Amino acid sequence: MAEVSLTCKRTVISTKPVQPGKFCPLSALDRLMERNYLHIVFYYQSTVERNPGELTKKLREAVAEMLSAFPIITGRLFKTPEGHWTIKCNDAGMRMVEARAKGSVEKWLQNLDREKELQLVHWEEMFHKPYFWSTFYVKVTEFEEGGIAIGLSCTHLLSDPPCATMLIKAWADMTLGGKMITPPLFHPLPGRRPGNTNTNHEPYVELIDYYKLSIEKPAPVFNTKQVTIILAFDDEMVRRCITRIAPVESSRTPFEALAALFWVVVSKVKGTKGGLTNMSICLDMRNVLGLDRGFFGNCMVYNKVNGDGIEGNELCKAANGIKEVVRKMDADGIMDLIEWLKERNYQDLPWMNGYDLICVNLEAVDSYSAIFEDNARPLRVSYYIEPAVGEGQILIMPPPAGSRNTFSRVVTITLPEDEVNKLLEDALIQEFSPTILMGLNKMHSSTSS
Repeated sequence: MAEVSLTCKRTVISTKPVQPGKFCPLSALDRLMERNYLHIVFYYQSTVERNPGELTKKLREAVAEMLSAFPIITGRLFKTPEGHWTIKCNDAGMRMVEARAKGSVEKWLQNLDREKELQLVHWEEMFHKPYFWSTFYVKVTEFEEGGIAIGLSCTHLLSDPPCATMLIKAWADMTLGGKMITPPLFHPLPGRRPGNTNTNHEPYVELIDYYKLSIEKPAPVFNTKQVTIILAFDDEMVRRCITRIAPVESSRTPFEALAALFWVVVSKVKGTKGGLTNMSICLDMRNVLGLDRGFFGNCMVYNKVNGDGIEGNELCKAANGIKEVVRKMDADGIMDLIEWLKERNYQDLPWMNGYDLICVNLEAVDSYSAIFEDNARPLRVSYYIEPAVGEGQILIMPPPAGSRNTFSRVVTITLPEDEVNKLLEDALIQEFSPTILMGLNKMHSSTSS
């Protein structure tokens, strides 16, 4: 296994000082995510031969420029008189770790598992004095035989996966061209539009009840080792999966088809009886709420899908349940939730990914446009929403660059190790034969081998 050695840890501050006395308040959706954090790893090939540390120095200079547009990252957490977190904007900066790894990035990717990949990120739990704690960390690892990995870790309190991806993209823009293509926008979540008030509107009780129960649940037990695998489904595989669910292909989306497939298969490997295992989906609500693509803040919402009475390989029924929940999560329903959360000054923090099987739709994240050097798109991008302590986690993501206009998808699955083995051997998964990109030390090159 390639070894990663730390060469330097530093604090990078923005090139422009922050306006004194500025605060960035956090939204009701932000505060729900305090217990969670993100890891993202971007892999790149070398495009030109460089001296050791040369590219890292260039990245360090560019990140200082980029941070001038992200005061929420260089600031520190501060409690308001009401007991809510806010960000006090200052020049405390962001932590940056520099490292080196043996071998090449290509060799690294050939034999990869969860533990090995997480060597490429740096994370520190919140200090007992939060004001001194950095909420964002980047780790740049240069491979001795060529290639680089850029790892980002941050608290989910301040950023969801689309925001974290936007940050890396902004850094890449500054490195490549010295200009940020999509600057971040910091503003509150929208309210209801006055002209759109429906006097007959019934609140979305099911969604509110889901969050109410999540807040009231006790802390989950951390007692099972989780492993992560990454499977690649090409366009033909996903279309076959959709056809299995609905004769008319246009009536189903890749997310609905793949979410249904893994919901059914995970339920089988867990031995769930009388229906499917409890599953919640997590969707990005930016488009639903009419937010600009530069909005920086949490805007992903969870909701439960009912699997009672769905048996065996009933993919169609599973997909119907998912489709119905997606349909109900409209602007009015999300505003019902936001208003309810604002009215309730809750102190108990939920474990949003700590109980059910969680299926997250990350199809819209634009990871592969983060280009730091000419003609060098990411080889691969991995996402982790931590801690993964519930029934399991499924992340459905876009394919690598070059296949954005197809139904191809990459799926990350986190489950207990014995369940992962059973999942890879399941007849439904074998039928579609996805390629294993990561998992169990790449014991197989694909599930069909």
